Amino acid sequence: MTLIDDFALLEKHGFRLLPYRIAKCEDDAVKAAAAIGYPVALKIVSPQIEHKTDVGGVKVNIKKEDVLRLTYRDIIQSANGKKVEGVLVQKMARKGVELIIGGKKDPQFGHMIVLGLGGIYVEIFRDISARICPLAAADVDEMVSELKVHPLLEGARGKKPINKKALETLVLRACAFMVKEDIKEMDLNPVVFDEEGCDIVDARFSR
Repeated sequence: MTLIDDFALLEKHGFRLLPYRIAKCEDDAVKAAAAIGYPVALKIVSPQIEHKTDVGGVKVNIKKEDVLRLTYRDIIQSANGKKVEGVLVQKMARKGVELIIGGKKDPQFGHMIVLGLGGIYVEIFRDISARICPLAAADVDEMVSELKVHPLLEGARGKKPINKKALETLVLRACAFMVKEDIKEMDLNPVVFDEEGCDIVDARFSR
C-alpha cells in the first residue's frame, strides 16, 4: 500500500489528518501549498528512508513560494539516490505537547496500545504506558497518569491542560482500528495536543 492508501484507510476509520497532498515535482508542490494554505511542511516520501528527520527529509514552517521551491530541491537531494515516491505537502500543525499513540499485535496477548511522549526523541526518553485492547475511557486516564510527562498534560507552569477528551477519543479509535484491520504495528507520531484538540502530524502502520 502507498502512503495515500494508508491515509485513506485512516480517514475511513474516522482519523482526522492535517490537510495534505503528494507532490511529484516542484510545481506540484507549489500548487499543493497554494491549495492547502501556507505555512506548510514538506516531508520526503520514500520506502527506503525510515527516519526522515535524520537525513534532512523534513522541513517545516514554509511560508512563501520561493522558499518552498528551494526547500523542495533540498529535500530531493537529501534522498541521496534512494527511491523517492514524492514529497508530502502538509498543513502546519498547532503548537502543543507532542505525544505518540501506537501499538502492535503481540503473538501472545494480541493487540496492544501504547501512549507516551512523542516526537523525534521518543526512542531516547521511552516515557510510555501500554495496555491490551480493548480499552475503556478509564484505561486512558490511567495511562496518562503513568507517564512522567503527565504534569504537562494536566497543565503546568501556567500552561493550559490538553484536551483530554480528544486524547481519549483518539486512543480508543486507534485501538479499535488496530483490532478491526488486524494491524501488526502502528505509530501516530507525533500527535500534537493543546487545550482545543489535536493534530496527527505523521502516521504509519503495517498489516
